[in-house]
Amino acid sequence: MRLALYTGLILAGGYTCLTPALAADPTGDWRVADSVANIRVAQCYGSMWGAVSWEKQPGGRDENNPDVSKKNRPTLGMATLIDMKKKPGIDQWEGQVYNAKDGQLYSATITPAGPDQLEIKGCVMGFLCGGETWTRVGPPIPSSPVNAMAKGAPKSGGAAPPKAQGAQAAQATTGATAPAPAPAAPKAAGAAKPGQKGAADPVGDICLLPEIAGFAH
Repeated sequence: MRLALYTGLILAGGYTCLTPALAADPTGDWRVADSVANIRVAQCYGSMWGAVSWEKQPGGRDENNPDVSKKNRPTLGMATLIDMKKKPGIDQWEGQVYNAKDGQLYSATITPAGPDQLEIKGCVMGFLCGGETWTRVGPPIPSSPVNAMAKGAPKSGGAAPPKAQGAQAAQATTGATAPAPAPAAPKAAGAAKPGQKGAADPVGDICLLPEIAGFAH
């Protein structure tokens, strides 16, 4: 079974100037195999997470989610790679993947295959496995400020988790895609285009998305 994921296309028109030293870094923006969306992968609170950062067809909704309360949530900014932990001794992360095409969660792994490809494989109950290869379209992402905050915070009590701001807060409540705050994410090279990082980026730091920040806390 081929694992087909609903996520994002291209932010930077292609990112090819990567060195082999970055081969094991799964962070950045990745074009899914069928080119309908782009997934932004980042380390958040000690795990790898991925969220939809661009859609070929804007305005998507999570219509196939079995949870009726989530059927109208925007797919832009929706978490797809969930709480993926690094496996000891190898450059592979293991967790869950959400497939909006059928509304199901799958056990999954992500594995960098060179500097510009990411292999994702998912299985249902240990069988019916499938996978695909994503292509890098944005550079690795520097560590989010929330990671430093999480390391310095006391185990009990302490400061509340960071709140989503700007476009992320608007998206979480209304589905709107207002311009993201300027420091939200590193800019990719090239001129700004719809879906590209920078002024037109409606997602920014995925660690601040309510779905991810809420899970981690």
